[in-house]
Amino acid sequence: QVQLVESGGGLVQPGASLRLSCTASGGTISSWTMAWFRQPPGKEREFVAAISGSGSPSISTEDRFTITRDSAKSAEYLAMSDLTPVDTAVYYCGAGECGLGPVGYDYWGQGSQVTVSS
Repeated sequence: QVQLVESGGGLVQPGASLRLSCTASGGTISSWTMAWFRQPPGKEREFVAAISGSGSPSISTEDRFTITRDSAKSAEYLAMSDLTPVDTAVYYCGAGECGLGPVGYDYWGQGSQVTVSS
């Protein structure tokens, strides 16, 4: 059973940068698509970014966010810059044998809270 664990969230001020990490265990997912989603307070979960098994291509809904992965470490990362309060959300890591996009992920992490506030 694949397990995903996110880390790196926290409370930051507007304009700050933050890097989230997601580490997979319990299975080989080097060829799977990995992704980031987020759920703002009171809203539905939304797709943020995804990256293919080889590390390219990748897509992101925000120019300020960059998704990368290290297949040797079964990990993916989301580098976020110039954060604003609108970015406040629980960020989730997802993985699956699917294409780049918002659907098809079979495994999820528990989420990492990111709060942007002055």
